[in-house]
Amino acid sequence: MAAVDSFYLLYREIARSCNCYMEALALVGAWYTARKSITVICDFYSLIRLHFIPRLGSRADLTKQYGRWAIISGATDGIGKAYAEELASRGLNIILMSRNEEKLRTVAKDIADTYQVETDIIVVDFSRGREIYVPIAEALKDKDIGILVNNVGVFYPYPQYFTQVSEDKLWDIINVNIAAASLMIHIVLPGMVERKKGAIVTISSGSCCKPTPQLAAFSASKAYLDHLSRALQYEYASKGIFVQSLLPFCVATNMAGPSSFLHRCPWLVPSPKVYAHHAVSTLGISKRTTGYWSHSIQFLFAQYMPEWLWVWGANILNRSLRKEALACKA
Repeated sequence: MAAVDSFYLLYREIARSCNCYMEALALVGAWYTARKSITVICDFYSLIRLHFIPRLGSRADLTKQYGRWAIISGATDGIGKAYAEELASRGLNIILMSRNEEKLRTVAKDIADTYQVETDIIVVDFSRGREIYVPIAEALKDKDIGILVNNVGVFYPYPQYFTQVSEDKLWDIINVNIAAASLMIHIVLPGMVERKKGAIVTISSGSCCKPTPQLAAFSASKAYLDHLSRALQYEYASKGIFVQSLLPFCVATNMAGPSSFLHRCPWLVPSPKVYAHHAVSTLGISKRTTGYWSHSIQFLFAQYMPEWLWVWGANILNRSLRKEALACKA
């Protein structure tokens, strides 16, 4: 009987101790759930405030806010061309930079005729390295550059493992994706600081959210641009300069590759014109954004998902894109 009583007393003590631990764990769980819920609500509120509320009011006067001229690299196609047209529609004079002179002149004439603004062109091949920047600086020295858009970039022909990427392509990624933005900022930033106003927009990529296999060098170069922009914002915000990192996911451009199955969802994969219209409306409001509402939802999911899940999804998607690209080449 004593043994039974002792066992019963022991059971009661253990149960009482477990109840205390269970209550503590329940409190921790409730606190964690509440915190995450509040974070998600705040994120979605920020999405609405950034992408929808500004569109209800009048458009900002970017010329008065930043300056008369905007310079856009990689401006003959895709996001760069659409961004140039959107800025021109807001009254800014446009300087277009690319390596194809014929395309540059055509785009510059179309913009000048359509939006009644001044345009200029600089023919440049950013893959040539350091030697190209002296003439660029000389061409820009008398210009009141209010906005710099670093858009020029090199993509893989299709997703590949790192050793399958040619050495020439790796040098292009370094010279175009990394060096071009760094040196262009170095050229125009002193004038902006002197005038105490200006904006620098750098087109990064949603692929830099987390390590992205089969796009290793490309996503790493875009991560550099993202970190550079964020650091410069901290350095120069007090001097009147706004630095924005744009992290778009898939946009229906030539660089996006042959992902036809993605292009069937225009709300998920906007045209360059639609994307640029939304992205320009975030200028001066958000220093780091995807630029488009559905991309912001994708970015939120990417932030909350574990890295292994991102990598698993990236491998499936990139294998599919590579298979599609190779099938098109065959």
